[in-house]
This record gives sequence, structure tokens and C-alpha cells, in this order.
Amino acid sequence: MSLPILILPSILSANLACLQEEVDAVAPFVDGIQADVMDGHFVKNLTFGAPVLACLKTTLPVDVHLMVTNPADRVAEFLAAHAAHITFHAEAVAGTRERKELIAAIRKGGATAGIALNPETPVSAIEDVVGDVDLVLVMSVHPGFSNQAFLPEVLEKVRALRSRFPALTIQMDGGIDAMTAKASREAGADSLVSASFIFTASDRQAAVSSLRA
Repeated sequence: MSLPILILPSILSANLACLQEEVDAVAPFVDGIQADVMDGHFVKNLTFGAPVLACLKTTLPVDVHLMVTNPADRVAEFLAAHAAHITFHAEAVAGTRERKELIAAIRKGGATAGIALNPETPVSAIEDVVGDVDLVLVMSVHPGFSNQAFLPEVLEKVRALRSRFPALTIQMDGGIDAMTAKASREAGADSLVSASFIFTASDRQAAVSSLRA
């Protein structure tokens, strides 16, 4: 069965000096916007916080990917900035009770909740909550920087998740272009995050279309 594919450009590769214009330019042909939030600790890079998103005017759902060491301390500010979805990392929140409390807090704030897996983290690491989340994000690069090469070995995790959880939203992020998008879709991913492939394209609409093809 062919799944509807959601395409979310990551503003990590957008021109932040004119972020509103960048988002407006892709809004007609994408399904949401992803904001990669990095704290300089969980990953080496440092990006933007909730005040940037709070200033963004868009009718698109904003998907916040928290690459931070303390996601439970950051959820409230992103909910206040109108996040529609928040994903935290399995590696940052190890305890089952803490994970379930965080998922509940995200949902109570009106957003959907997801959990992310770094390339080296197996699916077994989220067995305790995979049935509780709305989305699993399978990282296809090591998190922290845009424009990295796709790691094809992570596709096996997508296949395993899709086989066991046919209704689960499975998102892939990292090195997503027309070729890797096809491999990701065939493995069972139904939500694709792409940064530089979209925002550096001379024809962004065509770039997005190629991710769905």
C-alpha cells in the first residue's frame, strides 16, 4: 500500500536573515516546516530557540526537533511558540517514566509527540514508548549539521518499524534528496525532512516534487 508522503523543509538550511520570506516561498508546496533546535551540548552545533519560531507567521504546522540534553525543560517554550509537533531524542531521555511524562506534557500542550533515533541507536531502545508516540524519527545522518551524506544502513530500522507498526508515522531526516527519498519511501518512511536539497535548489518546487516522485 502506498502511503501519502509528507515533505517538511528544515529551516536549518534557510537564510535566517530573511526566514519569513524563505518559509513563505516554500509554503505552497510543502506539508510543514521543521525547526532543528540544537543546544551545542547534545550536538556540537547551536541553532535557534523558541523566540525565533514565535515570530514566524505561517499556517503550516511547525515540527520541532529537539536535539538538546534537557528536552523536558524546553517543551513549554516551544509549545508557547505554536509548535504543532515536538520530537525528542531517545538518547537524551533514557528512562521510561521520564519519556512517558514528556510525551504526556507535549500532548497536554496540544502538540503531537515523537521520539528520534540516532543512526547507531537500535529500534529496541524505544520499545518502551514506541506504542505511545505519534512519530518515530529515524536519523539518516549523525545529528548536528546539514548537508551530510545519507547512511543507507538505517533503512533497515524503517523497514522493521513499518512492519510492526503500519499506522505509525515514520520520519527520516538527513541527506534527503531525490534518490535517498525514493529509498526511504520504499523502506516505509512517510515523512521526509530535507534541508539543503530544498533551500539551495534553483527551483524549490521542483526539488520538493522530486522527493514525492
